[in-house]
Formats: sequence, structure tokens, C-alpha cells
Amino acid sequence: MASPLIIAALTAGLSGMAFEPPQTTRYVVQAGGNCQAAASQVVSETGGQLLSVQASGNSCVVTVLVQRDGERPKKVTKKVPM
Repeated sequence: MASPLIIAALTAGLSGMAFEPPQTTRYVVQAGGNCQAAASQVVSETGGQLLSVQASGNSCVVTVLVQRDGERPKKVTKKVPM
């Protein structure tokens, strides 16, 4: 067991120390640009309803659902450059 003198010395030494958390750096990365314009373009061209948008390299893959008279809706996928 440690002597009271050692414990007192350690406690006194630690009380003057301030704990500082390690420095962290945050990075915000824009991955693949913005596909909002590509999605709007495909929706206006097809008259469809937007299902999904996904960045793929330097392009956007846009999927829409297009209603057809008297038929089942058609799923249309277009790849649009950014």
C-alpha cells in the first residue's frame, strides 16, 4: 500500500494539471457534386415522379416513375452528367 505522503504528493501534482482532449479536425467533403439539377431535368423531360437520385462518378443516376394512359407506370432510369 502506498504511503500517505506519496498519495499526497501525487494528488498535489495532479491537481495543477488541466486535461485537454486531443485536437480533432473535421473535414466536409462534397461527394460527387449536386444531382438536384439533374433530377429536375429528368423529371421535367419525362413528366414522371422522382423515385431516386444517386451520384455515380461524374454523373447522376436518376430514376423516375412515368404514368402511361391505361397501362402500368414505367420506371425510367437516366444517367445525366453533372
